[in-house]
Amino acid sequence: MNKEYIGNGKVVLIAGGGKVYTDIAARFVRSEKDLEDIISSPYSKEIVKNIIGSGHKAALEFDQFIFGVEGYSRVTETQLVRKRHASYMIKTGRANKSGKRSFDVVIPKSVESFNTSMLVNADDIFVYLDGKNTSVYSITGEEQARYFYNSDNILELIENWYENGVKCGIKEEELRYLKPQATEFKAIISMNATALRDWFTIRTCLNSQTEIRDMANKMLCLCKKVSPDLFEDAGASCKVLGYCPENKMQNEKCKGVVPTKNEALDYLKNWSKQ
Repeated sequence: MNKEYIGNGKVVLIAGGGKVYTDIAARFVRSEKDLEDIISSPYSKEIVKNIIGSGHKAALEFDQFIFGVEGYSRVTETQLVRKRHASYMIKTGRANKSGKRSFDVVIPKSVESFNTSMLVNADDIFVYLDGKNTSVYSITGEEQARYFYNSDNILELIENWYENGVKCGIKEEELRYLKPQATEFKAIISMNATALRDWFTIRTCLNSQTEIRDMANKMLCLCKKVSPDLFEDAGASCKVLGYCPENKMQNEKCKGVVPTKNEALDYLKNWSKQ
């Protein structure tokens, strides 16, 4: 078993950045110049800023970014693919690898430190498969035993179960149904600048889960580095809007620091009465 912890995931920018196409796309709307002149026009940071500030985001869709990610769990994969304006290629967990598939997991350290126990009664039977023989062990009579376990015990049990299932000829596409959500995934992600800016407003927010926020912040850092004009003001909703749209669901750390949408509206209403 290869175990990693949340926060150690890797994000690599494969393509995107450098030349910005948003300003070229924007010129097509109003420019009276010929096609060749529009394309050859020098880059305009001012046009890009005006597009972002005006809210006309269509031109931003002409700047595409491709990322490679690894070291994140299936928990985060589920949240990631909810973003529909993106393309994904994810490493398959279906193909049979004949026992060569590594058992890679990503967990929070808080889960690793949690221990608990359960009572095992006489009626509880444990079956162990070694690929050839099946041995059955049970507690007899009125006997009871307390079994102590933690995350490592659970993960090792699943790994052993999976490996023995492969040895017994069970398809890996069926064995994977019992693999944990902590199972690592690798993926290639493609988003345009509009989709990314929108995704950052949600996933860099403190209300977002720790792991996907880690991924989003790493992606944002890369985007700011290669395309600062496109992502200079990108980030959580509160940074972009100037208020928190979560209202009653605002993160505790933000209360009293960032006004909610309702608080901002109340302020404007009172201001307009003056």
